Amino acid sequence: MGRGDLTNGQWARLQPLLPQGVKPGRPPVWTRRQLIDGIRWRTRTGAPWRDVPERYGPWGRVYGLFRRWQRDGTWARIVTQFQAEADTRGLITWEVNVDSMVCRAHQHAAGASKRGIFRMKLPRDLGHSIFMPRGRVGAAVGSRLG
Repeated sequence: MGRGDLTNGQWARLQPLLPQGVKPGRPPVWTRRQLIDGIRWRTRTGAPWRDVPERYGPWGRVYGLFRRWQRDGTWARIVTQFQAEADTRGLITWEVNVDSMVCRAHQHAAGASKRGIFRMKLPRDLGHSIFMPRGRVGAAVGSRLG
């Protein structure tokens, strides 16, 4: 057992939440506990899947279990169940904090005037003021229409 592997107590809490296999046939060579420990090793270290140690099983089998449970929502269901248990025991404090110092906008998003980049063109047959651009260009075009 590695230092990051599940303890017996952790496995006892996790095992009832896992989906039950319904496929008849040959018994698995690698236990689910070994495969889950391999998944936890990979997510903890950030190493490529091919570098998962052999004591957890073949890397393809470890990755296959991870992806299958990710697609069918097993991981999300497990996390939700553990959060609900911790919340009922009062171990989670649900607080939200937004720091305004990291909410910055790009200089182009500040509403500055766009000089020379974009000029609205007035349709020739419409002389309504709603279609007239602001500033000197609009005054010149308006005087020609009027």
